[in-house]
Amino acid sequence: MKAGGDVVSMAEDYYVILGISKNASEAEIKRAFRKMAMKYHPDRNADNPEAEEKFKQVKEAYDVLSDPQKRAAYDQFGHAGVQGGAAGGAGFSAESFSDIFGEVFEDLFGMGGNRRGRGRRPQRGADLRYNLEITLEEAVAGTEVQIQVPTLVTCDECNGSGARNGTKPSSCSLCHGQGVVRMQQGFFSVQQTCPQCQGSGLEIRNPCRKCHGQGRIQQTKTLSVKIPPGVDTGDRIRLAGEGEAGDKGAPAGDLYVQIRVKEHPIFTRDGSNLFCEVPISFTTAALGGELEVPTLDGKVVLKIPPETQTGALFRLRGKGVKPVRGGPQGDLICRVKLETPVRLTKEQIELLKQLDASLQGGGSHHSPQEHGWLDGVKQFFEKLKPGKANST
Repeated sequence: MKAGGDVVSMAEDYYVILGISKNASEAEIKRAFRKMAMKYHPDRNADNPEAEEKFKQVKEAYDVLSDPQKRAAYDQFGHAGVQGGAAGGAGFSAESFSDIFGEVFEDLFGMGGNRRGRGRRPQRGADLRYNLEITLEEAVAGTEVQIQVPTLVTCDECNGSGARNGTKPSSCSLCHGQGVVRMQQGFFSVQQTCPQCQGSGLEIRNPCRKCHGQGRIQQTKTLSVKIPPGVDTGDRIRLAGEGEAGDKGAPAGDLYVQIRVKEHPIFTRDGSNLFCEVPISFTTAALGGELEVPTLDGKVVLKIPPETQTGALFRLRGKGVKPVRGGPQGDLICRVKLETPVRLTKEQIELLKQLDASLQGGGSHHSPQEHGWLDGVKQFFEKLKPGKANST
């Protein structure tokens, strides 16, 4: 029977005290106990004299239900089956109370990895990124470049140990090589990383003169980077182990070379295809002809058929890019752009006027697009005349 709110009598069912079912697993029992123990801890309930009594009940219930033999006896005979073992909180002591809460707080604050006295492992070196700008030609064909990377490297004098030649790191005098120290306050016992050795468990009493005990020094490395054919902006190349050196002999990080392709004066790239604009004269567009156009591996002849309109696209198969991740080679797509002649002489102007008069005489036969557009404009304005508006 409950009395005084959450406080329950010592004879109440242990499953009820922990708020679990009778078929609860060991993990569920442990989670329930930790939750209740935190709730009723006396240091958190200084103004509640019933909190310590409640905690003793919780501890008693946990002692029985966490032990398979005691739990079996309790399930069969009730409190009579475990009297003398945990009844009345006989198993409770300040030391066990401290151990319980040390474990709880280690789990809460992420210090469980050090609970058994394991020091912090040396940390792997940081990964680095290097931004590399290359030309379109280099990206398509592939290349090899030399880069200089400022980074932390393993000290060659102490081989990364941080200790002077002829000496070696010794066990930390504060944590005695455990990497953690225990802080005790009342019933609480909390472990934290040793502030003297930062969790390594080791202490360098005679630091290396070159790296001052750090085990690493700043240095600029010259590296050769192979750029595979077909890379594009946004691709990156991983150089394993070429990042920062690890702490006290730990593995080095990696270097990631980030690719950026420069803008090209002639070509633009879209995936595996290349695009370029080809200006052509009025005469070539009207009569047709042949033009030399550039590709990334030489010149080719582009045939322009008669009566070609500006904006027409011509595809040169296989003159694009071979993708770095595989697949067919792309194409070069040329877009022709009609160039209007400029700085005409009087004679040229007169000849063009004669040509225009001749073309106008043919009506829409010579310029069907122009006349079709003009007809559409005429019909549009006809609809806008008074009395022509659509009625609704």
